Amino acid sequence: MEFTGATISAPFGCRALRGGGPLRTPGWGADGRRRRVSSGPGAEQWRSWKVSCVATEKPEEKAAAAAGLGVDFADEEDYVKGGGGELLYVRMQATKAMDSQSKIASKLLPITAETSVLDLIIIGCGPAGLSLAAESAKKGLTVGLIGPDLPFTNNYGVWRTNSKSCIEHVWKDTVVYLDRNKPIMIGRAYGRVQRDLLHEELLRRCHEAGVTYLNSKVEQIIESPDGHRIVYCEPDQKILCRLAIVASGAASGKLLEYEVGGPRVCVQTAYGVEVEVEHYPYDPSLMVFMDYRDCFKEKFSNPEEENPTFLYAMAMSSTRIFFEETCLASKDAMPFDLLKKRLMYRLDAMGVRILKVYEEEWSYIPVGGSLPNTDQKNLAFGAAASMVHPATGYSVVRSLSEAPRYASVISDILRNRVHSEQYLPGSSQGPSPSMLAWRTLWPPERKRQRSFFLFGLALIIQLDNEGIQTFFETFFRLPKWMWRGFLGSTLSSVDLMLFALYMFAIAPNKLRMNLVSHLLSDPTGSAMIRTYLTL
Repeated sequence: MEFTGATISAPFGCRALRGGGPLRTPGWGADGRRRRVSSGPGAEQWRSWKVSCVATEKPEEKAAAAAGLGVDFADEEDYVKGGGGELLYVRMQATKAMDSQSKIASKLLPITAETSVLDLIIIGCGPAGLSLAAESAKKGLTVGLIGPDLPFTNNYGVWRTNSKSCIEHVWKDTVVYLDRNKPIMIGRAYGRVQRDLLHEELLRRCHEAGVTYLNSKVEQIIESPDGHRIVYCEPDQKILCRLAIVASGAASGKLLEYEVGGPRVCVQTAYGVEVEVEHYPYDPSLMVFMDYRDCFKEKFSNPEEENPTFLYAMAMSSTRIFFEETCLASKDAMPFDLLKKRLMYRLDAMGVRILKVYEEEWSYIPVGGSLPNTDQKNLAFGAAASMVHPATGYSVVRSLSEAPRYASVISDILRNRVHSEQYLPGSSQGPSPSMLAWRTLWPPERKRQRSFFLFGLALIIQLDNEGIQTFFETFFRLPKWMWRGFLGSTLSSVDLMLFALYMFAIAPNKLRMNLVSHLLSDPTGSAMIRTYLTL
């Protein structure tokens, strides 16, 4: 439903077949990001695609296969964040051509070998990286942007109240369908962001602020004896700066340290298509936020196929529709080929006949997992800083809205000419500059909220289809300010506790038992209690 701007590495251990032969993807590059779609084949040709993934289970086999493709993950968690067993599809998504978007190198002046020490280097050219680069340069800092020169390929929606720029279509309201209830109206307008406009707008801001650019992959960041950062890039380039911020997506374990012993990373996967249809069974003035009605019955009854999924649908016109079958979250990513089968079965059951396919989409969003280690001197932003909402997968709006404030903190640190080695954690002189920056992203209140969302995420992934139906039926019986606030990420940590108590009070006994058992037995329950009591 929304993208995170995560940097995704090339696939391995997978193969794609179409009509028995290899699937050749034009423009296959060495690096990329996640989500969205390019011009696809015709309906019949598209339906004939068959894809199979060969699991590469052993770590040494993963490493060997990755090395052959120039892919390198820091550890198993980083591999999962980067696409895991779905790397083929993630790669197909990341490498789509978007000729309507400008190349970054055509808009920004280059970082050259003669460039003196920059104030700030931002690694990653997604929405988070571009927005932070522009905002930081507006503060008068010399800012360099480093990363692959790739377009925004993501398709995503946003609550209209959260964003009013670069919107290509607005629906007056959003609707949810559950098995035993009439449609539930959310009462909030929803929009789809025009990715080309967003890309051009962020590039314009970077250009006007004087951001410079290097089209390269960053290998490592080390600290020089004088306190500067040395950013090593391919091929054999190094750039000096006073601070470095990693905004290259969730799979950034090579450049960042994350807390040890945190919750396991889960994954939200979704397969989508934008198509021309004969008939659309919903009201096109409404955005279908979730349709959890079970049209599958016994069709997908194997244990690995039982995770609940829902339909997400945007009507761009009465006949041009974006459909997406989504698994909200699972311990192991629900395979895209299964999501595609489910979507086709659902559309067929609804009597939807596809006339033309415009685009396909493979959305892979890591959710949950550990926070970055806030004692480290390298900083982060966006998905690399674990800013993806654990319960919804949303992150871009938060990144765009927090970029100005974060840029102000970075500017204050650098303008005071404070070097991080002058202040060590625990010293009487106070926290280091990097710790001050980390606290801006993750103040105690944010950590309390996140601990609550992680608790909810761990509960959701344990529920079967009946359980998820009961959960959302209870969820939408809450006072509107509660569930609307939850969906809009506006509830405080205190509000979230009231939310939990109210939900427990009105829940059926079976769900109550699940909630109590989950609180007492799951590590996220005790972690949430500790976070609320100690911060």
